[in-house]
Amino acid sequence: MTTQRTLQAEAVTLGYGDRTIVDALDLRLPPGRVTTIVGANACGKSTLLKAMARLLAPAGGQVLLDGKAIHRMPTKQVARVLGLLPQSPVAPDGIAVSDLVSRGRHPHQGALARWTRSDDDAVARALEATDTAHLADRHVDELSGGQRQRVWIAMALAQETDVLLLDEPTTFLDISHQIDVLDLLTDLNRQRGTTVAMVLHDLNLAARYADHLVAMAGGRVIAAGDPGDVITEPIVREVFGLDSRVVPDPLTGRPMVIPIGRHHTIVEPEQIDAERV
Repeated sequence: MTTQRTLQAEAVTLGYGDRTIVDALDLRLPPGRVTTIVGANACGKSTLLKAMARLLAPAGGQVLLDGKAIHRMPTKQVARVLGLLPQSPVAPDGIAVSDLVSRGRHPHQGALARWTRSDDDAVARALEATDTAHLADRHVDELSGGQRQRVWIAMALAQETDVLLLDEPTTFLDISHQIDVLDLLTDLNRQRGTTVAMVLHDLNLAARYADHLVAMAGGRVIAAGDPGDVITEPIVREVFGLDSRVVPDPLTGRPMVIPIGRHHTIVEPEQIDAERV
């Protein structure tokens, strides 16, 4: 089991130049749980994740890792505890899959950068878990978008951190591999106690896989908590500007969002019953 770490943003203000994206935001990731973050494009989800991973310094407030200001901690110390899969990672030209995944072990290397059997084992486990072992000798730039995404996830897994942040980890993946990846991250959480936080676009998958769900709009948190409390018709309308019906997921009982488009008629239950007669 991993060590239970605390990661939180306190009154964090973030932006680029004179443009503020996130304003005085507070957010705490429940240790040892899976958090999903949802919201419309440009609402600040990815910007927040970058700050929590120490890639973007706040203009105000602070991010705390185990009670310490993360931007004042040494990079390697943070990397041993916290892993990040960014939204659009770029691999060096001509690098092989096995070499890229091996880079996830760099934070664990000592001053002499000695590679050990435990490093080999971690890389092998990550390749196997993401179904990319058969790609180990291929060049990353030869792979499909979905294959590359799974390789990047393998690199993040090989890092074996107590906290894992992922920005849209299901990008480029077909629905089967989306479920595989989300199941894998759930296994990682349940078996190792890894704290997982990920940005997802699919509301229904976010609700299904989250222990804790955060809805953002306009650089602030609109609601956070149990998916059943956060995914409601009024909140979906406020966050996405979308009319919908929220019903129980027939498999899990979690909330399931059914969008209402301009070309669809809302059929009430009594109408369905009448048509069946």
